[in-house]
Amino acid sequence: MDVLVGYATVHGSTRAIAERMAAVLSRAGLTAEARPLPEVEDADAYRAFVLGSAVHGQSWLPPAREFVRDNLDVLGARPMWIFSVGMPAALRGPWRRLAPKEVSAIEEDLPSDLRYRGHHLFSGVVEPDRLPRAGRLMFRLMGGRFGDFRDGEAVDGWTTGIAGELRADR
Repeated sequence: MDVLVGYATVHGSTRAIAERMAAVLSRAGLTAEARPLPEVEDADAYRAFVLGSAVHGQSWLPPAREFVRDNLDVLGARPMWIFSVGMPAALRGPWRRLAPKEVSAIEEDLPSDLRYRGHHLFSGVVEPDRLPRAGRLMFRLMGGRFGDFRDGEAVDGWTTGIAGELRADR
């Protein structure tokens, strides 16, 4: 297998983005599969990695952080990109301008010796029933909007760039 598009998700938004990435990589002539990170038994079976997670509290989910920690030796020796799925597009005004700071917070929470070629923060789906009552109120007070903010063109563009790099590496 050429590329693992591994992910950690809670509600499925990150899974859908990972599956789209795997499809883009496959159309570009690479063998790619999207898999939940807890189901990956042998990271050494892959030539390259695109790893991502939903973001909760400016951090990847525990299964994603654990996979990275447990496989640092393999990941460090191969091409890797990371992606995060949060809610920057759901925010407005001054809150939206804080999204780049979230990227730094996410990266700081990952192992310091993790090497990757790029990191992209995508927006996912934000639904009211996925937040506790206090969280919904806070989200609304911050000017947040509920909805599906996934941007397929952004995912496709970023992933096409990865495919180009991997083909050039061959």
